[in-house]
Amino acid sequence: MEIVTSWMERGIEQGREQGREEGREQGIEQGREQGTRSLILRQLSRRFGSLSSIQVTAIENLNLTQLEALSEALLDFTTVADLDAWLQQW
Repeated sequence: MEIVTSWMERGIEQGREQGREEGREQGIEQGREQGTRSLILRQLSRRFGSLSSIQVTAIENLNLTQLEALSEALLDFTTVADLDAWLQQW
C-alpha cells in the first residue's frame, strides 16, 4: 500500500503544471517557426517562381533564428542565385 501525502500531491500537481507550461511554450515556438517558414517560402516563390527541391529542403531545415535572418536577407535578393549563396552560408 502506498501512502500519498499532501506535499507529494502538491509536488505531483506542480510537475504536471510545469509540463503543461513547457508544452505550451514549445507549441508556440514550433508555430512561429512553421509560420515564418511558410511565409518565406511563399515570398520566395512569388519573387523567383518555383524553388528547387534542394532549396525548399534547405529552408525547411533552418531553425527559427536562421529563418528570421533569411526573412530580412531575402529583401535584398535580386536573383535566385542570391538565395543559393545565402543558403550555402548556413
